[in-house]
Amino acid sequence: MAFKTDSSSDREAMSEINVTPLVDVMLVLLVVFIVTAPLLTQAVHVDLPKTEKTDPAPEKHLATIAIDAHGNLTVNDKPQVLAALDQQLRGLHAADPELTVQLQADAAVPYGKVAEAMAVAHKAGINKLAFITRE
Repeated sequence: MAFKTDSSSDREAMSEINVTPLVDVMLVLLVVFIVTAPLLTQAVHVDLPKTEKTDPAPEKHLATIAIDAHGNLTVNDKPQVLAALDQQLRGLHAADPELTVQLQADAAVPYGKVAEAMAVAHKAGINKLAFITRE
């Protein structure tokens, strides 16, 4: 508690608060917020794949979509056309909501074909999509 230092003999408590330190702290916090806010909105959250060998996925919640070098689709080793893929994936997802779809695409397949298969799987309600690659 601070006291007045005037010539009067009675000592009274100062009723004024010094707000300068408070303003300094608030300005520092404002600057920190202004600097970090753009970084938080442009961050890309990606789980990078591991290069180590991993355990295989459980067989009970698994479906496989394969695209060969000619662009032909197979679902669980059965030939399929892209137009009917949505309906089949919806049926598989309705039967097993925990379904994980593994996507195997030949290296020669254009990315557009892979993106179409991914979009159909997402539209069918598949939330878990894995890419199968070589070690």
